[in-house]
Amino acid sequence: MTSPTTPDSASNGDALSGDARRRPPGMTDVARLAGVSQKTVSRVVNNERYVSEAVREKVLHAAAELGFRPNTAARALITGRFKRVGVVSLGSALFGPASMLVALERATRAAGLSFMVANTIEGQPDAIQDSVDWLLAQGVDGIILSEPIDEGQRLRPDSGVPIVSLGQAPGLPDEHVALGRGRTAAACREAVEHLLDLGHRRVWHVAGPQDWWEGRERREGWAAAHRERGIEPPPPLEGDWTPAGGYAAGLVLPPEATAVFCANDDTAIGLARALHEAGRRVPEDVSLVGFDDIPAAAYLSPPLTTVQQDFEGDATHALDVLLRLLPGAALQEANAAAPRRRLVIRASTAPPHQ
Repeated sequence: MTSPTTPDSASNGDALSGDARRRPPGMTDVARLAGVSQKTVSRVVNNERYVSEAVREKVLHAAAELGFRPNTAARALITGRFKRVGVVSLGSALFGPASMLVALERATRAAGLSFMVANTIEGQPDAIQDSVDWLLAQGVDGIILSEPIDEGQRLRPDSGVPIVSLGQAPGLPDEHVALGRGRTAAACREAVEHLLDLGHRRVWHVAGPQDWWEGRERREGWAAAHRERGIEPPPPLEGDWTPAGGYAAGLVLPPEATAVFCANDDTAIGLARALHEAGRRVPEDVSLVGFDDIPAAAYLSPPLTTVQQDFEGDATHALDVLLRLLPGAALQEANAAAPRRRLVIRASTAPPHQ
């Protein structure tokens, strides 16, 4: 008599068949369904050449039907590539860093790469280098520094894994800096020149934190616009990228100020609130310019004049720079320069009240 706890030969066969059915599909299964060799499937998975579009589509269709997912760990052992990009990002909900992180993820996915993030905390010594080291330990082909901050450290680049920065990063060669120094400053000069051209004698500035490279460059561009015209800029006011920081700056803005360039739009929103509470109108009494062109900027009252950033374009450009630095990458001409930041003029700026 067969024990109830011992499967008979037929049920054992069914169990084995069930295990086989539950096994994740592999390249052999995809090759069988597509009617091609396993080598051809491998070429499609690794995005290699010498595969016709018709065959590629057949393999991709079979892979989708089976729910096949490439084993990236095994592929890395064979090819020495993870097809994965690491990003060091400041752990922040601020519009600029968050928008850049989303744009980088989209750009890497569009390039057929996976994406891994290491968030840093502002003010922690060696936070950027620690994040770089962690990403290297996880296995990445390259690293992008999304929002570099000056923490008084020099990076120690890994010779086998290229690192590209979206801004200044001590320790990296110039060709590893995707968005070169001066681009932000030029956009800020244009914004301030717009206000000076309207007839404002000087333009006040609510600056971003000066441990941010981007904050420094925005302040430098503001000051340069004055000095190029032989004007001594007024003392900058301290900000922190937030509406609260802009509001605090607005409370101490001198009564003679007729124009203000803010380091970002959130700062401008807070400043506008302080001006309103003081009975000062925008733009009749004070013209106001921001930076970023956040989605709300066009819907404020009045709509905010600001510098528009192209996060998608910047991310694609940075990824292009990184891919050209990968070991074994074919030498090629550099693509067009990173997108220009554009001044968007709206109703928050006007000639000074006479």
